[in-house]
Amino acid sequence: MKTLLDLITTEMRDAFSRAGYDEELAKVTLSNRPDLCEYQCNGAMAGAKKYKKAPFLIAEDVAANLKDSVYFESVDVVKPGFINLKLSAEQAAAYLNEMAEDEKLGVETAEDPRTIMIDYGGPNVAKPLHVGHLRSAIIGESVKRIARFKGHRVIGDIHLGDWGYQMGLIITELKKRQPDLPYFDDSYEGEYPWEAPFTINELEEIYPTASAYAKENEEYREEALHATYLLQSGNRGYRAVWNHIMNVSVADLKKNYEKLNVEFDLWKGESDAQKYIPEMVQMLKDKGYARYDEGALVVDVQEETDNMEVPPCMILKSDGAALYDTTDLATLVEREADYDPDEIIYVVDKRQELHFTQVFRCARKTGIVPGETKLTFLGFGTMNGRDGRPFKTREGGVMRLENLIREINEEMYKKIMDNRTVEEEEAERTAQIVGLAAIKYGDLSNQASKDYVFDVDRFTSFEGNTGPYILYTIVRIKSILNKYQETGGSLDGLKVRPASNEYEKALMLQVLKFNDVFEAVYGETAPHKLCAYLYELANEFNKFYHETKILSEEDEDRRAGYIALLILTKRVLETCIDLLGFEAPERM
Repeated sequence: MKTLLDLITTEMRDAFSRAGYDEELAKVTLSNRPDLCEYQCNGAMAGAKKYKKAPFLIAEDVAANLKDSVYFESVDVVKPGFINLKLSAEQAAAYLNEMAEDEKLGVETAEDPRTIMIDYGGPNVAKPLHVGHLRSAIIGESVKRIARFKGHRVIGDIHLGDWGYQMGLIITELKKRQPDLPYFDDSYEGEYPWEAPFTINELEEIYPTASAYAKENEEYREEALHATYLLQSGNRGYRAVWNHIMNVSVADLKKNYEKLNVEFDLWKGESDAQKYIPEMVQMLKDKGYARYDEGALVVDVQEETDNMEVPPCMILKSDGAALYDTTDLATLVEREADYDPDEIIYVVDKRQELHFTQVFRCARKTGIVPGETKLTFLGFGTMNGRDGRPFKTREGGVMRLENLIREINEEMYKKIMDNRTVEEEEAERTAQIVGLAAIKYGDLSNQASKDYVFDVDRFTSFEGNTGPYILYTIVRIKSILNKYQETGGSLDGLKVRPASNEYEKALMLQVLKFNDVFEAVYGETAPHKLCAYLYELANEFNKFYHETKILSEEDEDRRAGYIALLILTKRVLETCIDLLGFEAPERM
Protein backbone atom coordinates (compact mmCIF):
# COMPACT_ATOMS: atom_id res chain seq x y z
CA MET A 1 0.00 0.00 0.00
CA LYS A 2 1.08 3.58 -0.58
CA THR A 3 2.64 5.41 2.32
CA LEU A 4 0.39 7.98 3.94
CA LEU A 5 2.85 10.70 2.94
CA ASP A 6 2.47 9.60 -0.70
CA LEU A 7 -1.32 9.67 -0.43
CA ILE A 8 -1.31 13.15 1.11
CA THR A 9 1.17 14.37 -1.51
CA THR A 10 -1.13 13.09 -4.28
CA GLU A 11 -4.01 14.98 -2.67
CA MET A 12 -1.86 18.12 -2.49
CA ARG A 13 -0.72 17.80 -6.13
CA ASP A 14 -4.34 17.66 -7.22
CA ALA A 15 -5.13 20.77 -5.15
CA PHE A 16 -2.24 22.73 -6.70
CA SER A 17 -3.31 21.66 -10.18
CA ARG A 18 -6.97 22.63 -9.64
CA ALA A 19 -5.84 25.99 -8.29
CA GLY A 20 -3.92 26.57 -11.54
CA TYR A 21 -0.38 25.97 -10.26
CA ASP A 22 2.35 23.50 -11.13
CA GLU A 23 1.73 20.30 -9.21
CA GLU A 24 5.49 19.84 -8.84
CA LEU A 25 5.27 22.47 -6.09
CA ALA A 26 3.11 20.16 -3.99
CA LYS A 27 5.83 18.53 -1.91
CA VAL A 28 4.52 17.51 1.53
CA THR A 29 6.80 16.77 4.47
CA LEU A 30 6.39 15.85 8.09
CA SER A 31 6.07 19.03 10.10
CA ASN A 32 9.13 20.43 11.82
CA ARG A 33 6.70 22.11 14.23
CA PRO A 34 4.53 19.23 15.49
CA ASP A 35 3.00 21.62 18.05
CA LEU A 36 1.36 23.48 15.15
CA CYS A 37 0.60 20.75 12.64
CA GLU A 38 1.47 17.22 11.54
CA TYR A 39 2.33 17.79 7.87
CA GLN A 40 3.32 20.88 5.95
CA CYS A 41 3.74 22.10 2.38
CA ASN A 42 5.98 25.03 1.50
CA GLY A 43 5.41 24.91 -2.27
CA ALA A 44 3.71 28.30 -2.38
CA MET A 45 6.98 29.90 -1.38
CA ALA A 46 8.76 28.29 -4.33
CA GLY A 47 5.95 29.28 -6.70
CA ALA A 48 5.93 32.97 -5.82
CA LYS A 49 8.66 33.95 -8.29
CA LYS A 50 7.30 31.78 -11.10
CA TYR A 51 3.77 33.14 -10.84
CA LYS A 52 4.75 36.65 -9.69
CA LYS A 53 2.26 36.35 -6.86
CA ALA A 54 2.49 36.58 -3.08
CA PRO A 55 3.07 33.09 -1.60
CA PHE A 56 0.30 33.67 0.94
CA LEU A 57 -2.23 34.14 -1.89
CA ILE A 58 -1.00 31.03 -3.68
CA ALA A 59 -1.29 29.04 -0.45
CA GLU A 60 -4.85 30.33 0.09
CA ASP A 61 -5.84 29.27 -3.44
CA VAL A 62 -4.49 25.77 -2.81
CA ALA A 63 -6.10 25.53 0.65
CA ALA A 64 -9.48 26.37 -0.85
CA ASN A 65 -9.20 23.22 -2.94
CA LEU A 66 -8.53 21.10 0.15
CA LYS A 67 -11.55 22.13 2.23
CA ASP A 68 -13.52 19.00 1.26
CA SER A 69 -10.58 16.58 1.54
CA VAL A 70 -11.21 13.50 3.69
CA TYR A 71 -7.57 13.49 4.72
CA PHE A 72 -7.46 16.63 6.81
CA GLU A 73 -8.98 17.77 10.04
CA SER A 74 -7.71 21.27 9.32
CA VAL A 75 -5.79 23.15 6.62
CA ASP A 76 -4.25 26.44 7.78
CA VAL A 77 -2.33 29.02 5.79
CA VAL A 78 0.36 30.84 7.75
CA LYS A 79 2.33 33.83 6.48
CA PRO A 80 4.40 34.17 4.45
CA GLY A 81 2.89 31.10 2.70
CA PHE A 82 3.10 27.88 4.68
CA ILE A 83 0.28 25.34 4.40
CA ASN A 84 -0.13 23.51 7.72
CA LEU A 85 -2.03 20.24 7.71
CA LYS A 86 -3.60 18.17 10.46
CA LEU A 87 -4.63 14.62 9.60
CA SER A 88 -8.22 13.67 10.33
CA ALA A 89 -8.67 11.16 13.15
CA GLU A 90 -10.94 9.04 10.91
CA GLN A 91 -8.36 8.86 8.14
CA ALA A 92 -5.58 7.95 10.60
CA ALA A 93 -7.67 5.10 12.02
CA ALA A 94 -8.62 3.86 8.55
CA TYR A 95 -5.00 3.80 7.42
CA LEU A 96 -3.88 1.96 10.56
CA ASN A 97 -6.56 -0.68 10.05
CA GLU A 98 -5.26 -1.20 6.51
CA MET A 99 -1.75 -1.62 7.91
CA ALA A 100 -3.02 -4.16 10.44
CA GLU A 101 -4.50 -6.30 7.66
CA ASP A 102 -1.27 -6.32 5.66
CA GLU A 103 1.39 -8.97 6.31
CA LYS A 104 4.17 -6.38 5.89
CA LEU A 105 2.34 -3.55 7.66
CA GLY A 106 1.82 -1.76 4.37
CA VAL A 107 5.40 -1.87 3.07
CA GLU A 108 5.23 -2.43 -0.68
CA THR A 109 7.30 -5.29 -2.07
CA ALA A 110 9.83 -4.22 -4.69
CA GLU A 111 8.27 -4.31 -8.16
CA ASP A 112 11.51 -5.57 -9.67
CA PRO A 113 13.22 -7.75 -7.01
CA ARG A 114 16.99 -7.78 -7.34
CA THR A 115 19.72 -10.17 -6.29
CA ILE A 116 21.86 -8.45 -3.67
CA MET A 117 25.02 -9.92 -2.17
CA ILE A 118 26.30 -8.60 1.15
CA ASP A 119 29.93 -9.17 2.09
CA TYR A 120 30.12 -8.89 5.87
CA GLY A 121 31.92 -10.63 8.68
CA GLY A 122 35.37 -11.09 7.22
CA PRO A 123 37.11 -12.80 10.14
CA ASN A 124 40.40 -14.65 9.78
CA VAL A 125 40.23 -18.33 10.62
CA ALA A 126 42.30 -19.65 13.54
CA LYS A 127 41.77 -16.38 15.39
CA PRO A 128 39.07 -15.64 17.97
CA LEU A 129 36.42 -13.09 17.12
CA HIS A 130 37.09 -9.79 18.89
CA VAL A 131 35.15 -6.54 19.25
CA GLY A 132 36.60 -5.31 15.94
CA HIS A 133 34.40 -7.88 14.19
CA LEU A 134 31.24 -6.63 15.88
CA ARG A 135 30.16 -3.77 13.62
CA SER A 136 30.50 -5.63 10.32
CA ALA A 137 28.39 -8.50 11.63
CA ILE A 138 25.71 -6.35 13.26
CA ILE A 139 25.36 -3.78 10.47
CA GLY A 140 25.56 -6.38 7.70
CA GLU A 141 22.91 -8.56 9.31
CA SER A 142 20.51 -5.63 9.63
CA VAL A 143 21.11 -4.46 6.05
CA LYS A 144 20.42 -8.02 4.87
CA ARG A 145 17.14 -8.23 6.79
CA ILE A 146 15.98 -4.80 5.61
CA ALA A 147 16.59 -5.66 1.93
CA ARG A 148 14.83 -9.01 2.33
CA PHE A 149 11.83 -7.33 3.95
CA LYS A 150 11.60 -5.16 0.83
CA GLY A 151 11.36 -8.34 -1.21
CA HIS A 152 14.83 -8.73 -2.68
CA ARG A 153 16.83 -11.94 -2.92
CA VAL A 154 19.69 -11.31 -0.52
CA ILE A 155 22.78 -13.51 -0.13
CA GLY A 156 25.03 -12.95 2.86
CA ASP A 157 28.66 -14.09 2.55
CA ILE A 158 31.07 -14.15 5.51
CA HIS A 159 34.15 -14.03 3.20
CA LEU A 160 36.68 -15.70 5.49
CA GLY A 161 40.37 -14.85 5.56
CA ASP A 162 41.56 -18.43 5.09
CA TRP A 163 44.36 -18.56 2.56
CA GLY A 164 47.25 -16.29 3.36
CA TYR A 165 50.52 -16.21 5.26
CA GLN A 166 48.77 -17.00 8.56
CA MET A 167 48.07 -20.52 7.27
CA GLY A 168 51.75 -21.03 6.58
CA LEU A 169 52.59 -19.81 10.09
CA ILE A 170 50.18 -22.26 11.72
CA ILE A 171 51.44 -25.18 9.63
CA THR A 172 55.07 -24.32 10.41
CA GLU A 173 54.42 -24.01 14.16
CA LEU A 174 52.44 -27.26 14.21
CA LYS A 175 55.28 -29.03 12.39
CA LYS A 176 57.74 -27.63 14.94
CA ARG A 177 55.66 -28.94 17.84
CA GLN A 178 54.54 -32.26 16.37
CA PRO A 179 57.02 -33.18 13.59
CA ASP A 180 55.93 -36.84 13.59
CA LEU A 181 52.42 -36.12 12.35
CA PRO A 182 51.74 -37.82 9.00
CA TYR A 183 50.93 -34.50 7.32
CA PHE A 184 54.63 -33.66 7.30
CA ASP A 185 55.80 -37.00 5.90
CA ASP A 186 56.13 -36.67 2.12
CA SER A 187 56.20 -40.47 1.75
CA TYR A 188 52.91 -40.98 3.61
CA GLU A 189 50.21 -42.35 1.25
CA GLY A 190 47.48 -43.44 3.66
CA GLU A 191 44.36 -41.69 4.86
CA TYR A 192 44.98 -38.75 7.18
CA PRO A 193 43.37 -38.76 10.65
CA TRP A 194 39.76 -37.60 10.80
CA GLU A 195 40.27 -35.78 14.08
CA ALA A 196 42.20 -32.51 14.14
CA PRO A 197 45.57 -32.55 15.98
CA PHE A 198 44.52 -29.45 17.97
CA THR A 199 41.52 -27.90 19.71
CA ILE A 200 40.18 -24.43 19.01
CA ASN A 201 41.93 -23.12 22.14
CA GLU A 202 45.25 -24.61 21.04
CA LEU A 203 44.76 -23.29 17.51
CA GLU A 204 44.08 -19.77 18.78
CA GLU A 205 47.33 -19.94 20.79
CA ILE A 206 49.41 -21.35 17.92
CA TYR A 207 48.91 -18.44 15.52
CA PRO A 208 50.04 -15.51 17.75
CA THR A 209 52.98 -17.58 18.99
CA ALA A 210 54.08 -18.33 15.43
CA SER A 211 53.48 -14.76 14.29
CA ALA A 212 55.58 -13.28 17.09
CA TYR A 213 58.40 -15.78 16.54
CA ALA A 214 58.49 -15.14 12.78
CA LYS A 215 59.12 -11.44 13.41
CA GLU A 216 62.26 -12.32 15.34
CA ASN A 217 63.52 -15.28 13.32
CA GLU A 218 64.07 -14.81 9.58
CA GLU A 219 64.66 -18.51 8.92
CA TYR A 220 61.34 -19.39 10.60
CA ARG A 221 59.62 -16.69 8.58
CA GLU A 222 61.03 -18.04 5.32
CA GLU A 223 59.85 -21.52 6.27
CA ALA A 224 56.34 -20.18 6.93
CA LEU A 225 56.31 -18.40 3.58
CA HIS A 226 57.39 -21.60 1.87
CA ALA A 227 54.68 -23.53 3.73
CA THR A 228 52.15 -20.99 2.45
CA TYR A 229 53.43 -21.55 -1.08
CA LEU A 230 53.24 -25.35 -0.73
CA LEU A 231 49.69 -25.13 0.65
CA GLN A 232 48.55 -22.93 -2.21
CA SER A 233 50.32 -25.21 -4.69
CA GLY A 234 48.31 -28.21 -3.49
CA ASN A 235 50.63 -30.06 -1.06
CA ARG A 236 48.52 -33.00 0.08
CA GLY A 237 49.55 -33.01 3.73
CA TYR A 238 49.32 -29.25 4.11
CA ARG A 239 45.87 -29.25 2.51
CA ALA A 240 44.78 -31.82 5.08
CA VAL A 241 46.04 -29.59 7.93
CA TRP A 242 44.27 -26.66 6.31
CA ASN A 243 41.02 -28.64 6.25
CA HIS A 244 41.41 -29.31 9.98
CA ILE A 245 42.03 -25.61 10.62
CA MET A 246 38.91 -24.72 8.65
CA ASN A 247 36.66 -27.28 10.31
CA VAL A 248 37.71 -26.38 13.85
CA SER A 249 37.62 -22.62 13.21
CA VAL A 250 34.34 -22.48 11.33
CA ALA A 251 32.57 -24.57 13.98
CA ASP A 252 33.72 -22.07 16.60
CA LEU A 253 32.85 -19.06 14.44
CA LYS A 254 29.33 -20.38 13.84
CA LYS A 255 28.85 -20.78 17.59
CA ASN A 256 29.92 -17.18 18.25
CA TYR A 257 27.93 -15.65 15.40
CA GLU A 258 24.90 -17.59 16.61
CA LYS A 259 25.19 -15.74 19.93
CA LEU A 260 24.92 -12.52 17.92
CA ASN A 261 21.91 -13.84 16.00
CA VAL A 262 23.89 -13.39 12.80
CA GLU A 263 23.55 -15.86 9.94
CA PHE A 264 25.43 -16.22 6.67
CA ASP A 265 24.10 -17.93 3.56
CA LEU A 266 27.62 -18.57 2.30
CA TRP A 267 30.71 -19.56 4.29
CA LYS A 268 33.14 -18.86 1.48
CA GLY A 269 36.62 -17.47 1.84
CA GLU A 270 39.63 -16.24 -0.07
CA SER A 271 40.50 -19.83 -0.88
CA ASP A 272 37.36 -20.23 -2.98
CA ALA A 273 38.51 -17.48 -5.32
CA GLN A 274 41.98 -18.92 -5.97
CA LYS A 275 40.98 -21.04 -8.95
CA TYR A 276 39.78 -17.93 -10.79
CA ILE A 277 43.03 -16.01 -10.41
CA PRO A 278 45.19 -17.53 -13.22
CA GLU A 279 42.57 -17.02 -15.94
CA MET A 280 41.72 -13.54 -14.63
CA VAL A 281 45.39 -12.48 -14.62
CA GLN A 282 45.84 -13.80 -18.15
CA MET A 283 42.77 -11.87 -19.31
CA LEU A 284 44.13 -8.64 -17.80
CA LYS A 285 47.39 -9.18 -19.67
CA ASP A 286 45.86 -10.27 -22.98
CA LYS A 287 43.44 -7.32 -23.14
CA GLY A 288 46.11 -4.81 -22.25
CA TYR A 289 44.63 -3.69 -18.96
CA ALA A 290 47.63 -4.72 -16.86
CA ARG A 291 51.19 -3.44 -17.03
CA TYR A 292 54.40 -4.14 -15.15
CA ASP A 293 55.70 -1.56 -12.70
CA GLU A 294 59.03 -2.44 -11.05
CA GLY A 295 58.22 -6.12 -11.54
CA ALA A 296 54.69 -5.94 -10.11
CA LEU A 297 51.62 -6.41 -12.32
CA VAL A 298 49.20 -3.47 -11.90
CA VAL A 299 46.09 -1.92 -13.45
CA ASP A 300 45.85 1.88 -13.53
CA VAL A 301 42.63 3.19 -11.98
CA GLN A 302 43.37 6.92 -11.70
CA GLU A 303 40.60 9.07 -13.25
CA GLU A 304 40.84 12.61 -14.65
CA THR A 305 38.29 13.96 -12.16
CA ASP A 306 40.25 12.72 -9.11
CA ASN A 307 41.43 15.45 -6.75
CA MET A 308 43.95 13.13 -5.14
CA GLU A 309 46.16 10.29 -6.30
CA VAL A 310 44.55 6.87 -6.54
CA PRO A 311 47.38 4.31 -6.80
CA PRO A 312 47.19 1.48 -9.35
CA CYS A 313 45.39 -1.70 -8.36
CA MET A 314 48.14 -4.25 -7.73
CA ILE A 315 47.38 -7.66 -9.22
CA LEU A 316 50.61 -9.56 -8.54
CA LYS A 317 53.71 -8.68 -6.53
CA SER A 318 57.11 -8.81 -8.18
CA ASP A 319 57.56 -12.38 -6.89
CA GLY A 320 54.26 -13.41 -8.49
CA ALA A 321 52.31 -13.59 -5.23
CA ALA A 322 48.65 -12.53 -5.11
CA LEU A 323 47.36 -9.81 -2.81
CA TYR A 324 44.06 -8.67 -1.31
CA ASP A 325 43.34 -6.76 -4.53
CA THR A 326 43.79 -9.99 -6.49
CA THR A 327 41.61 -12.05 -4.18
CA ASP A 328 38.82 -9.47 -4.07
CA LEU A 329 38.80 -9.19 -7.86
CA ALA A 330 38.77 -12.98 -8.25
CA THR A 331 35.90 -13.14 -5.74
CA LEU A 332 33.97 -10.76 -7.98
CA VAL A 333 34.64 -13.09 -10.91
CA GLU A 334 33.28 -15.96 -8.82
CA ARG A 335 30.21 -14.03 -7.68
CA GLU A 336 29.34 -12.93 -11.21
CA ALA A 337 29.67 -16.50 -12.46
CA ASP A 338 27.71 -18.17 -9.67
CA TYR A 339 25.10 -15.60 -8.59
CA ASP A 340 24.85 -12.85 -11.25
CA PRO A 341 24.13 -10.20 -8.59
CA ASP A 342 22.52 -6.84 -9.32
CA GLU A 343 24.34 -5.28 -6.37
CA ILE A 344 27.16 -6.22 -4.01
CA ILE A 345 27.41 -4.38 -0.70
CA TYR A 346 30.68 -4.49 1.24
CA VAL A 347 30.21 -3.83 4.97
CA VAL A 348 33.77 -3.12 6.06
CA ASP A 349 35.91 -0.71 8.07
CA LYS A 350 35.79 2.75 6.46
CA ARG A 351 39.60 2.83 6.54
CA GLN A 352 39.52 0.33 3.65
CA GLU A 353 37.79 2.80 1.34
CA LEU A 354 40.83 3.39 -0.89
CA HIS A 355 41.31 -0.36 -1.35
CA PHE A 356 37.72 -0.83 -2.48
CA THR A 357 37.87 2.25 -4.71
CA GLN A 358 40.79 0.60 -6.51
CA VAL A 359 39.07 -2.79 -6.70
CA PHE A 360 35.72 -1.38 -7.89
CA ARG A 361 37.36 0.76 -10.57
CA CYS A 362 39.51 -2.10 -11.76
CA ALA A 363 36.53 -4.46 -11.88
CA ARG A 364 34.52 -2.00 -13.98
CA LYS A 365 37.37 -0.94 -16.25
CA THR A 366 38.28 -4.54 -17.10
CA GLY A 367 34.73 -5.86 -17.45
CA ILE A 368 35.00 -8.23 -14.49
CA VAL A 369 31.78 -6.63 -13.30
CA PRO A 370 29.15 -5.45 -15.84
CA GLY A 371 28.29 -1.76 -15.87
CA GLU A 372 24.79 -2.39 -14.56
CA THR A 373 26.00 -4.22 -11.43
CA LYS A 374 26.10 -1.83 -8.49
CA LEU A 375 29.10 -2.02 -6.17
CA THR A 376 28.50 -0.37 -2.81
CA PHE A 377 31.05 0.42 -0.11
CA LEU A 378 29.35 0.70 3.29
CA GLY A 379 32.23 1.77 5.51
CA PHE A 380 31.75 1.80 9.25
CA GLY A 381 33.54 3.74 11.96
CA THR A 382 35.39 2.54 15.03
CA MET A 383 33.82 1.21 18.20
CA ASN A 384 35.63 3.10 20.96
CA GLY A 385 35.85 3.00 24.73
CA ARG A 386 35.03 5.92 27.00
CA ASP A 387 38.55 7.26 26.45
CA GLY A 388 37.71 7.76 22.76
CA ARG A 389 40.16 5.08 21.64
CA PRO A 390 39.39 1.65 20.14
CA PHE A 391 37.59 -0.51 22.71
CA LYS A 392 40.00 -2.55 24.85
CA THR A 393 39.98 -4.86 27.84
CA ARG A 394 40.74 -3.43 31.27
CA GLU A 395 44.30 -4.69 30.77
CA GLY A 396 44.56 -2.80 27.49
CA GLY A 397 44.31 -5.76 25.10
CA VAL A 398 41.82 -6.40 22.31
CA MET A 399 38.65 -7.80 23.89
CA ARG A 400 37.33 -11.12 22.64
CA LEU A 401 33.78 -10.85 21.41
CA GLU A 402 32.54 -13.69 23.60
CA ASN A 403 33.92 -11.89 26.66
CA LEU A 404 32.11 -8.68 25.73
CA ILE A 405 28.86 -10.60 25.28
CA ARG A 406 29.37 -12.33 28.63
CA GLU A 407 30.02 -9.01 30.41
CA ILE A 408 26.86 -7.48 28.95
CA ASN A 409 24.78 -10.55 29.81
CA GLU A 410 26.06 -10.55 33.39
CA GLU A 411 25.17 -6.88 33.76
CA MET A 412 21.68 -7.48 32.39
CA TYR A 413 21.20 -10.54 34.64
CA LYS A 414 22.11 -8.45 37.68
CA LYS A 415 19.59 -5.75 36.74
CA ILE A 416 16.83 -8.24 35.97
CA MET A 417 17.35 -10.07 39.27
CA ASP A 418 17.29 -6.73 41.12
CA ASN A 419 13.79 -6.19 39.72
CA ARG A 420 12.73 -9.66 40.94
CA THR A 421 10.20 -10.03 38.14
CA VAL A 422 11.25 -13.47 36.85
CA GLU A 423 12.69 -16.70 38.22
CA GLU A 424 16.44 -17.28 38.13
CA GLU A 425 16.44 -19.72 35.20
CA GLU A 426 14.21 -17.46 33.11
CA ALA A 427 16.33 -14.48 34.13
CA GLU A 428 19.43 -16.05 32.53
CA ARG A 429 17.67 -16.53 29.19
CA THR A 430 16.07 -13.08 29.42
CA ALA A 431 19.47 -11.53 30.19
CA GLN A 432 20.86 -13.03 26.96
CA ILE A 433 17.97 -11.61 24.92
CA VAL A 434 18.16 -8.17 26.50
CA GLY A 435 21.97 -8.18 26.45
CA LEU A 436 21.98 -8.78 22.71
CA ALA A 437 19.52 -5.92 22.26
CA ALA A 438 21.78 -3.68 24.31
CA ILE A 439 24.78 -4.50 22.09
CA LYS A 440 23.01 -4.32 18.74
CA TYR A 441 20.88 -1.27 19.42
CA GLY A 442 23.85 0.49 21.00
CA ASP A 443 25.77 -0.03 17.76
CA LEU A 444 23.01 0.44 15.17
CA SER A 445 21.59 3.60 16.73
CA ASN A 446 24.76 5.33 15.53
CA GLN A 447 25.24 6.20 11.88
CA ALA A 448 27.38 3.42 10.43
CA SER A 449 30.13 5.68 9.11
CA LYS A 450 30.63 7.43 12.47
CA ASP A 451 32.91 6.35 15.32
CA TYR A 452 31.03 5.83 18.55
CA VAL A 453 31.65 5.17 22.23
CA PHE A 454 30.57 1.77 23.51
CA ASP A 455 29.33 2.66 27.00
CA VAL A 456 28.25 -0.50 28.84
CA ASP A 457 26.44 1.40 31.60
CA ARG A 458 24.42 3.50 29.16
CA PHE A 459 23.68 0.70 26.69
CA THR A 460 22.35 -1.61 29.44
CA SER A 461 20.12 1.04 30.99
CA PHE A 462 16.35 0.55 30.99
CA GLU A 463 15.92 4.29 30.47
CA GLY A 464 16.80 6.51 27.55
CA ASN A 465 17.58 5.63 23.95
CA THR A 466 18.67 2.01 24.55
CA GLY A 467 17.81 -1.51 23.48
CA PRO A 468 16.56 -2.52 26.95
CA TYR A 469 14.18 0.48 26.97
CA ILE A 470 12.71 -0.60 23.63
CA LEU A 471 12.27 -4.17 24.87
CA TYR A 472 10.76 -3.00 28.13
CA THR A 473 8.17 -1.08 26.11
CA ILE A 474 7.27 -4.18 24.11
CA VAL A 475 7.03 -6.29 27.27
CA ARG A 476 4.74 -3.66 28.81
CA ILE A 477 2.40 -3.90 25.81
CA LYS A 478 2.44 -7.71 26.03
CA SER A 479 1.48 -7.47 29.69
CA ILE A 480 -1.51 -5.21 28.91
CA LEU A 481 -2.71 -7.53 26.14
CA ASN A 482 -2.39 -10.55 28.42
CA LYS A 483 -4.41 -8.84 31.15
CA TYR A 484 -7.07 -7.89 28.60
CA GLN A 485 -7.41 -11.53 27.60
CA GLU A 486 -7.43 -12.70 31.22
CA THR A 487 -10.49 -10.54 31.85
CA GLY A 488 -12.34 -12.18 28.97
CA GLY A 489 -11.35 -9.90 26.12
CA SER A 490 -10.48 -11.29 22.68
CA LEU A 491 -7.71 -9.90 20.48
CA ASP A 492 -9.39 -11.09 17.27
CA GLY A 493 -11.17 -8.75 14.88
CA LEU A 494 -10.49 -5.53 16.77
CA LYS A 495 -10.36 -2.24 14.85
CA VAL A 496 -8.49 0.96 15.61
CA ARG A 497 -10.95 3.78 16.28
CA PRO A 498 -10.54 7.53 15.75
CA ALA A 499 -8.40 8.98 18.54
CA SER A 500 -10.20 10.05 21.71
CA ASN A 501 -7.34 12.11 23.16
CA GLU A 502 -4.13 13.83 22.05
CA TYR A 503 -1.89 11.05 23.35
CA GLU A 504 -3.72 8.41 21.37
CA LYS A 505 -3.56 10.61 18.26
CA ALA A 506 0.19 11.13 18.75
CA LEU A 507 0.74 7.37 19.05
CA MET A 508 -1.37 6.72 15.96
CA LEU A 509 0.60 9.25 13.95
CA GLN A 510 3.85 7.64 15.02
CA VAL A 511 2.69 4.12 14.11
CA LEU A 512 1.50 5.13 10.66
CA LYS A 513 4.91 6.68 9.89
CA PHE A 514 6.40 3.16 9.74
CA ASN A 515 6.09 2.81 5.96
CA ASP A 516 7.69 6.18 5.25
CA VAL A 517 10.48 5.48 7.71
CA PHE A 518 11.15 2.03 6.29
CA GLU A 519 11.44 3.35 2.73
CA ALA A 520 14.00 5.91 3.92
CA VAL A 521 15.91 3.28 5.91
CA TYR A 522 15.99 0.92 2.92
CA GLY A 523 16.76 3.60 0.33
CA GLU A 524 19.61 5.11 2.33
CA THR A 525 20.89 1.83 3.84
CA ALA A 526 20.50 3.50 7.23
CA PRO A 527 19.57 1.23 10.16
CA HIS A 528 20.24 4.13 12.56
CA LYS A 529 17.10 5.83 11.22
CA LEU A 530 15.08 2.77 12.17
CA CYS A 531 16.48 3.03 15.70
CA ALA A 532 15.51 6.71 15.88
CA TYR A 533 11.97 5.81 14.81
CA LEU A 534 11.79 2.98 17.35
CA TYR A 535 12.76 5.34 20.16
CA GLU A 536 10.16 7.91 19.13
CA LEU A 537 7.48 5.22 18.86
CA ALA A 538 8.35 3.78 22.27
CA ASN A 539 8.19 7.26 23.78
CA GLU A 540 4.77 7.98 22.27
CA PHE A 541 3.41 4.68 23.53
CA ASN A 542 4.68 5.31 27.04
CA LYS A 543 3.13 8.78 27.09
CA PHE A 544 -0.16 7.27 25.96
CA TYR A 545 0.15 4.52 28.59
CA HIS A 546 0.75 6.98 31.43
CA GLU A 547 -1.98 9.41 30.38
CA THR A 548 -4.75 6.97 29.39
CA LYS A 549 -6.82 4.49 31.39
CA ILE A 550 -6.57 1.60 28.97
CA LEU A 551 -7.92 -1.50 30.73
CA SER A 552 -10.12 0.49 33.11
CA GLU A 553 -11.83 2.45 30.33
CA GLU A 554 -15.57 1.97 30.85
CA ASP A 555 -16.60 2.45 27.22
CA GLU A 556 -16.12 -1.05 25.75
CA ASP A 557 -15.76 0.14 22.15
CA ARG A 558 -13.18 2.72 23.10
CA ARG A 559 -11.28 0.14 25.20
CA ALA A 560 -11.31 -2.30 22.26
CA GLY A 561 -9.97 0.49 20.03
CA TYR A 562 -7.13 1.08 22.46
CA ILE A 563 -6.27 -2.62 22.42
CA ALA A 564 -6.36 -2.72 18.61
CA LEU A 565 -3.90 0.19 18.53
CA LEU A 566 -1.64 -1.59 21.03
CA ILE A 567 -1.67 -4.79 18.99
CA LEU A 568 -0.55 -2.85 15.92
CA THR A 569 2.03 -0.87 17.89
CA LYS A 570 3.52 -4.11 19.17
CA ARG A 571 3.66 -5.55 15.64
CA VAL A 572 5.50 -2.48 14.37
CA LEU A 573 7.94 -2.50 17.28
CA GLU A 574 8.63 -6.24 16.88
CA THR A 575 9.06 -5.88 13.12
CA CYS A 576 11.59 -3.10 13.66
CA ILE A 577 13.69 -5.01 16.19
CA ASP A 578 13.63 -8.08 13.94
CA LEU A 579 15.02 -5.91 11.13
CA LEU A 580 17.75 -4.82 13.54
CA GLY A 581 18.50 -8.44 14.43
CA PHE A 582 17.14 -9.04 17.94
CA GLU A 583 13.92 -10.04 19.69
CA ALA A 584 11.91 -9.28 22.83
CA PRO A 585 11.35 -11.58 25.83
CA GLU A 586 7.93 -12.30 27.30
CA ARG A 587 8.82 -10.71 30.61
CA MET A 588 11.60 -8.59 32.07
